[in-house]
Amino acid sequence: MDALHTDLYQLTMAAGYFHRGMASRVATCELFVRRLPRHRRFLVAMGLERVARYLEGLRFTDEQIAYLRGLPALADAMTPAFCSYLRDFRFRGDVWAVPEGTVFFPNEPLLRVTAPIIEAQLIETFALSAVNHATAIASKAARIVLSAGDAGVMEFGTRRAHPEAAVDAARAAYAVGCVGTSNVEAGMRFGIPVLGTAAHMWTMAHPTEEDAFEGYVAVFPNAAILLIDTYDTLVGAARAAAVARDKLKGVRIDSGDLAALSVAVRKILDEAGCASAKIVASGDLNEHRIAELRRVGAPIDLYGVGTDLVTSIDAPSLGGVYKLVEIGGADAGAGGERTPIAKFSEGKATLPGAHQVHRFRDPAGKLARDVIALDGEPADPGAEPLLAPVMKRGARVAPPEGLDAVRARVRAEIAGLPDALRRIDDDPAPGAPFAAEVSPRLGALVEAVRARVVAGAG
Repeated sequence: MDALHTDLYQLTMAAGYFHRGMASRVATCELFVRRLPRHRRFLVAMGLERVARYLEGLRFTDEQIAYLRGLPALADAMTPAFCSYLRDFRFRGDVWAVPEGTVFFPNEPLLRVTAPIIEAQLIETFALSAVNHATAIASKAARIVLSAGDAGVMEFGTRRAHPEAAVDAARAAYAVGCVGTSNVEAGMRFGIPVLGTAAHMWTMAHPTEEDAFEGYVAVFPNAAILLIDTYDTLVGAARAAAVARDKLKGVRIDSGDLAALSVAVRKILDEAGCASAKIVASGDLNEHRIAELRRVGAPIDLYGVGTDLVTSIDAPSLGGVYKLVEIGGADAGAGGERTPIAKFSEGKATLPGAHQVHRFRDPAGKLARDVIALDGEPADPGAEPLLAPVMKRGARVAPPEGLDAVRARVRAEIAGLPDALRRIDDDPAPGAPFAAEVSPRLGALVEAVRARVVAGAG
């Protein structure tokens, strides 16, 4: 039902293929990122499950087809035959993808689609939208989680994003290691722990801070985390301890010098017999501020991160692209002859043919090198293929993977990165950025395709 969540030119090209008799031709397209955004040493693949769900349910309704018939840019092509094609449209292609949570680098395909060319074309915009957004958020969140060390990170950014984008951001953040989200819809939809306290408005709505704290503890005797910085943080800490006593689960500081305040608050709580109460810090946090708080020894147990995480503020967009890499054949499932395709635009060249990524690790299990090879090309011993089958002839080959499995993969993937790639500072790091190699066989194909294209242009 998401058929119109696309760009117009996907539909004009689809109609063009139909009317030019190209509908049965098979195309292979791949989604990849050309270069790392600034401040990133690696990316975490996310959003691929959303693409699979989209492909399973992709349909054109009569209402949508009627709307398309009224678009001037499409009117000439919306013949009864093409309308009938759209009415019966289903995705029947094959899909390979890296598992969600996989760390990847420029030019490595995350998604490979082999399908009749109209099907392969129509899905481009949605696939890029889902993967670019979720991967950008996941990659930012991974840096924040890394910066926090043993402390937990809570995703608090819903109010800074479009409602649906906020739900996807919460999923991406939890997948890469955040302990929970403030987004209730994400909690219900994906089983993510939902976390949060009260806002300053709660305190300000009561005659005194003591009244606000007493009222909150009365309503939530088993979940009393109190926001203590509405007026005076240290006074608020003392009042919270006095009111809640052994029921105090924690306090939240949302402003001021978090390092100094957390030390003073910890002392107040401990002396009041609330040693088990946690300190939660929030307020315009990011990986750099968290790393500095840890460096100076701030006794903070949990960090609530909103704006910087949910907007990936230092790299707010990801330039993933989706490109044709081979064409030919008359059936998506057939192994017929296919012609490798590449473009050689300056700064935007692509690799021809369908690809696989072979990953190699050193004896300690750390990432050593990646090799982009042709699909089916024999790999050297020890290689891990990154892309795996997801759909065959439009049907999933396995049930969707649970978020717990994705979280476990992210932990293992990031633990397996060399130290130079795990750094969060913005200075150039030795050994970074990491770049995948191209196999000799693929390199030779690039030159053969270049020669063919040049000869054809002449």
